[in-house]
Amino acid sequence: MMKKLALSLFFLIFSMHLFAQEPDSETKAEKRVFIDNLLSKMTLQEKVGQLRLVSVGGDLTLSKALDQIEAGEIGGIFNTVVEPDLSQMQERALKSPNKIPIYFGFDVIHGHRTVFPINLGIASTWDRSAIAKAAEVSADEATSDGLNITWAPMVDITRDPRWGRVSEGFGEDPYLSSEAGRIFVEKMQKQSLSDKKSLVTTVKHFALYGAVEGGREYNSTDMSERKMFQEYLVPYKAAIDAGSRSVMVSLVSVNGIPATANHWLLTEVLRNQWHFDGVVVSDHGAIRELINHGVASDPKDAVRVAIKAGIDISMNDEYFLQFIPELVKEGAITEEEINRACRHVLELKYDMGLFSDPYRKLDPKLDIETMFADDRLHREEARDVARRSIVLLKNANEILPLSKNKKIAVIGPLSDSKRDILGSWSGAGRANLAVTPLEGIKRAVNNPKSVSYAFGANLSDDANLYRFLNLYEETTKFDHRPADQMIAEAVGIAKKADVVVAFVGEAEGMAHESSSRTDLSLQASQKKLLKALKKTGKPLVIVLMNGRPLTLSEEYTQADAMLETWFLGTEGGNAIADVLFGDYNPSGKLPMSFPDNVGQIPVYYSHLNTGRPRGTENMGKYTTSYFDSPNEPLFPFGFGLSYTNFAMDFSLSSSEMNKNSEIVVNVNVENIGNKEGMQTVQLYLQDVTASVSRPVKELIGFENITLKPHEKGEVKFVIKYDMLKFWNDKMQYVAEPGKFNVFIGSDSTTQDKKTFTLLDK
Repeated sequence: MMKKLALSLFFLIFSMHLFAQEPDSETKAEKRVFIDNLLSKMTLQEKVGQLRLVSVGGDLTLSKALDQIEAGEIGGIFNTVVEPDLSQMQERALKSPNKIPIYFGFDVIHGHRTVFPINLGIASTWDRSAIAKAAEVSADEATSDGLNITWAPMVDITRDPRWGRVSEGFGEDPYLSSEAGRIFVEKMQKQSLSDKKSLVTTVKHFALYGAVEGGREYNSTDMSERKMFQEYLVPYKAAIDAGSRSVMVSLVSVNGIPATANHWLLTEVLRNQWHFDGVVVSDHGAIRELINHGVASDPKDAVRVAIKAGIDISMNDEYFLQFIPELVKEGAITEEEINRACRHVLELKYDMGLFSDPYRKLDPKLDIETMFADDRLHREEARDVARRSIVLLKNANEILPLSKNKKIAVIGPLSDSKRDILGSWSGAGRANLAVTPLEGIKRAVNNPKSVSYAFGANLSDDANLYRFLNLYEETTKFDHRPADQMIAEAVGIAKKADVVVAFVGEAEGMAHESSSRTDLSLQASQKKLLKALKKTGKPLVIVLMNGRPLTLSEEYTQADAMLETWFLGTEGGNAIADVLFGDYNPSGKLPMSFPDNVGQIPVYYSHLNTGRPRGTENMGKYTTSYFDSPNEPLFPFGFGLSYTNFAMDFSLSSSEMNKNSEIVVNVNVENIGNKEGMQTVQLYLQDVTASVSRPVKELIGFENITLKPHEKGEVKFVIKYDMLKFWNDKMQYVAEPGKFNVFIGSDSTTQDKKTFTLLDK
């Protein structure tokens, strides 16, 4: 320990001697001098080492990793999140030729030790304070464990729920996703990277990963440049503008060129147009995969292609150390290109404060038992965000909230699953610390004995699905009792209860990376269970646990009430109970449209109009429609009910504006029900006539207001000139004069509109 303290003191004095002030207040010029001096002393081998991000495990044992670190051949470590390994690695880094510290990364997607709702759930809050709370707590916990950087937020716009990674993103809309991504960056990174609670963010996956064809993982993406810049690139740009210092590259091809090899994407757009000056990280194994894509002939060529495109860091590096020196010697790449990439890494480490205090976030006394202790969790914050994530989809005859005195039958394969409620990419979270729905309900009622439980049915009767889910470890258990026996038990319990609460949906592994689906309906085993429960005549509350929109037309008809709870994380069970019993009035709104059937996909609210829109008079069947299905989704974007009701009306401050003025939208909101509740007021805009076809409406603002019964309140929005801009027919980002429709409502289907004109002056 004394040796480590001495080394930290040495680096602190060294930095003070060089800079005469704290690193976070250094000028760019002083930083450049420091980096220039360091680069001049580094060998090519050491420079390449800074571009390597590796994970300890498999062939790379801890012992081998320590030797490579000391040789200056590793710049960063990911997936190690325990002491004393972290401190030991940093100690060896400070024995390397130029004593360059390493950084530590980990996937902190929706929580660290405390698991928050999956990101689709966090987006369902439509609440900036809730999003901020999840991001801030996650960063605080991660940095307390010694981490410096994370591979989040994921801001891939997706309109195809067949894609498994829908669960990691913030939904279908550019504005909502941009706001969530911006908040994640600001709250995780803090105002300065030198803050000990600052966790460097890596916005991902750049770009268009969520638009894979057919919703199939790792498939190709092909899109017009206008659609890219108008919609899909917007959230990445917002996160970068918010200050994200790292970008992770998509695994897919973008318009025929793999993102990892895409010079236009990584250099012309990201660096030159957007002026990004942070680090660009390949995804896991992406450089090797360039061979499979067919744009590199062998591993050596793959390295060349990636470096030329603009990759700085190779995640899970296999080839950089092996081939870069050789490629430089042959002239296939230049040492200046390696210097440029290395500089990006060194500047990030400098801004992290690692050169002034390499051990700044490390605590070798923090053993595994302490790291995973329950008292390190932020349960109150997790519970608050989780209940804000719940969306009330149906509440016939106001069956909800339930009385705490009723006899309640809790039934379903997900109702007591600690693993599933955490969701995918739950990082350092521990399932044994999670609260299941059954546990939450029993804690909430007046008499726990009034709650009965039955497993009811397996998640699925498909053996292949279980093999898929349990490929690497058993995460989803199968009950070997006959299906009819389990249903009979559930029906028997249901008949004795006053109300049935059925938990159905997906296992967390069904909504994960490489978990694409073609059928979005509930598994047949769960459908059979629900039909049997419905036949009992008891009120049926269906509680969904899932990581993507599902097709639920039949279940919607069966349910007396329906809740979308996603995967809510560590405090999920308590949060569900809060909503079921009315201790919290649900306020969540959907961040994605729920299709009526798979044939509608992609279905999203901000589609372009057509020359023959549905509903046009006197056109007979010749309109854009299906003859065997509605056009509309089952649940639209922005939808979500409450235990109370709200009335809204609005006005515009002017019917005209120009580029130097703005319009204020005044919204009057009244709680016309009998319970206190929160309403999310949503502002949409339509550019009526333009040089290119524009969406029928686009979200440009949202605000929350909490009102007591019969209380009135006001929400204000300001429409500014820049909010009217789009990419026109010449791919210029402009606002064009003409009429604009303003819509205010509680979801994207609102038709309550007013009009103003943008003047040409």
